Amino acid sequence: MNKHQSGFTLTEMLVVTAIVSVLLGIAIPSYKFVTTSYRLSAELNNLSGDLQYARAEAIKEGNGATVCVSANVGWIVFSDINGDAAVDGNDRVLRVQGAFNGTTPDNAVGATSFTFNREGFGTTAGVGYATTLVTFSDPVSGNSTYTRCLSVNNVGTVTALTHVTSPGSC
Repeated sequence: MNKHQSGFTLTEMLVVTAIVSVLLGIAIPSYKFVTTSYRLSAELNNLSGDLQYARAEAIKEGNGATVCVSANVGWIVFSDINGDAAVDGNDRVLRVQGAFNGTTPDNAVGATSFTFNREGFGTTAGVGYATTLVTFSDPVSGNSTYTRCLSVNNVGTVTALTHVTSPGSC
């Protein structure tokens, strides 16, 4: 009668456990970077898309269009007929977006809205000129490698900057 043992020896189990531990030690930080980077990019892309949509609507309708921060949601896009950067009687709300999800957007210029005129040119409310509008960073890690910036120039071109060295370098 030939008896064969089935299973693993203690040495084999320790070697496999060590290999799995090393692989997890490498994979988890990389996974965190990828997920955080994608989350910040998604927030930036949502706002960038709405800014481009507002510009297109302003040109198409021949009226101003504004993107502004809202008190009860993240931001709204509306047809701004009188150009006062506030929703009033004749203005039509075009889009409503939820609050930012897990990011801390920093508005260095203190602007609460951005308005495009009927030619597609833009101005920042309270500032008068277009500039870096929002800087997105990760509030948990504070790591500057996650920083993303969104700017709009005076002619209405929306630009997203990734790979910036620090929030102040936008």
